[in-house]
Amino acid sequence: MQDQYRTVAHEGVHETEISRSRFICALAPAATEEEAQAFVARIRKEHPTATHNCFAYVIGADASVQKASDDGEPGGTAGVPMLQMLMRREIRYAVAVVTRYYGGVKLGAGGLIRAYGGVVGEALDELGTLTRQRFRIAVVTVDIQRAGRLENDLRATGRTVREVRYAERVTIEIGLPDAEVDAFRRWLANATAGTAGFELGGEAYGDA
Repeated sequence: MQDQYRTVAHEGVHETEISRSRFICALAPAATEEEAQAFVARIRKEHPTATHNCFAYVIGADASVQKASDDGEPGGTAGVPMLQMLMRREIRYAVAVVTRYYGGVKLGAGGLIRAYGGVVGEALDELGTLTRQRFRIAVVTVDIQRAGRLENDLRATGRTVREVRYAERVTIEIGLPDAEVDAFRRWLANATAGTAGFELGGEAYGDA
């Protein structure tokens, strides 16, 4: 399993003109293949008169799902270079749609490959990327009297506090890198005089 991956910082659009053709790259994060396909469908709806709406997406921290479409451009000249750009930049959980409005000048296969791959690279530069780090979800339970101070201490030491639930005892869900689990157990025991409960859960990704 990947320790980290990069993804698109936020949804956005970048446009460029090459030999009188407009190339509009729409980029977005996508948690699932369904989300990616829904984004492609939305962009196509926004540009019904475009000559082509080509797309590429990568889902999974290990890039387990990769899809690309030339949408009528010569085979391998649009979707594949877009996908290659996402992969070269190590982008995951993301979708790119490049809308082309033909300007009357043919670019040839090499020109198309450079145009489609290039506009995706430019869009990534403009919108920026985020690194997501793999961590373990840990659940800390503590009595109400200690909860407020413990939560403050957790945040002060840079821990990722994901959720706090108040009941008879307070449950605080945090994210921990694997390498820090043992050290955190010791810190927690000292901070709460051994009164806190600690349980390790599954894995997730969060901001690095």
